[in-house]
Amino acid sequence: MSVIRPFAGLRPTPEMAADVAAPPYDVLSSDEARELVKQNPNSFLRVNKSEVDFPPDTDAYGEEIYQRGKENLQRLIDEKIMIRDSRPCYYLYRLTMNNRSQTGLVCLSSVAEYDKNLIKKHEHTRPKKVSDRANHIQILGAQVGPVFSIFRNSDKLSTLFRELTKKTPEYDFVGEYGVRHELWVVADEPQVEALTNAFADLPALYIADGHHRSAAASEVCRRLAEKNPNHTGDEHYNYFLNVVFPDDELHILSYNRVVTDLGGLSREDLLAKIEEKFAIARADAPVTPQRDKQVGMYINGQWYVLSIKPGTYDENDPAASIDSAVLTMNLLDPILGIKDIRTDERIDFVGGIRGTQELVKLVDSGKFAIAFSMYPVSVEQLLAVADAEQVMPPKSTWFEPKLRSGMVVNLLSE
Repeated sequence: MSVIRPFAGLRPTPEMAADVAAPPYDVLSSDEARELVKQNPNSFLRVNKSEVDFPPDTDAYGEEIYQRGKENLQRLIDEKIMIRDSRPCYYLYRLTMNNRSQTGLVCLSSVAEYDKNLIKKHEHTRPKKVSDRANHIQILGAQVGPVFSIFRNSDKLSTLFRELTKKTPEYDFVGEYGVRHELWVVADEPQVEALTNAFADLPALYIADGHHRSAAASEVCRRLAEKNPNHTGDEHYNYFLNVVFPDDELHILSYNRVVTDLGGLSREDLLAKIEEKFAIARADAPVTPQRDKQVGMYINGQWYVLSIKPGTYDENDPAASIDSAVLTMNLLDPILGIKDIRTDERIDFVGGIRGTQELVKLVDSGKFAIAFSMYPVSVEQLLAVADAEQVMPPKSTWFEPKLRSGMVVNLLSE
């Protein structure tokens, strides 16, 4: 079963929602965030990325940073820009981009289920980032950045979501990239109970984005439980802020690659080596791959279509058969000499929302020598990797649109 629970969310007043709600802390550089808060001092970036209030050379992991985030959150409360609901609620959060909508449930998920892998993962986490978010949660006494998760949809939940979003939303505004954000408050007790019971029928949830935030919530739970001689397992810190979306509404964009050099090879030698594992065809226009196991390649002003040859990867391995893993195993590693794409400084990654024009720009600038446009991973591929308790290849999924932070906050105080 999947344990969820409602909570008394702290959220902006409707007239301030568009000002407060901000991009996730990890999609902007500190300098980009500083520019945004200059234009909007009520931006939630001052809470979830509070180094923006300090000089650029300040340690972003210093305790003063977390304390400033706490002060900035308290200011939003004191000035009644954000108000806490009087009773436990669920919230339905819809994002619409390019005429595509996805509606998720804002709820609390169980840390115990996360620790038992009933909330399944597909990424490794880095201790420093987990520690950063755990310190942020603990000092603020709040979970301010939601985890973005997936559930396998059911007729029952589809019907419930449809009925609960018939009324006028509490929030309705348009943000960056023309994304429309709508939020409905579900406070009616029978409706709250219906949602809780419907999720109890699901065997598992799946983290899409937010592995460090969920791991941080688990770490905070461990810390606070150790300090609490009367720990019962039902305290607020035993749950974490989650937005759970149905699998059939999500859209994953490609996550493209750019490499600084050809590893000492000429273009002719490179193409000859690539032909051992890929069929190569010249293209007259930028290549956006149209199917699985097809990759676009841009070099010296020329686009190519690369199609992987049979027998070059394990079709039965959920993780190894992901296109990015196939590209790494058959080209990036053996030909360009990139052994670990997590750490090699010769490779960088470009979110698919920037399009192939960004790849052309980067290569033509001379900063990079070659670019690869990827076919997007499917949601089903991601779920299969998680079900197999494997790890996705690094930088394989780019979820868009992004959840806004500050739409609903979970305070750890009951």
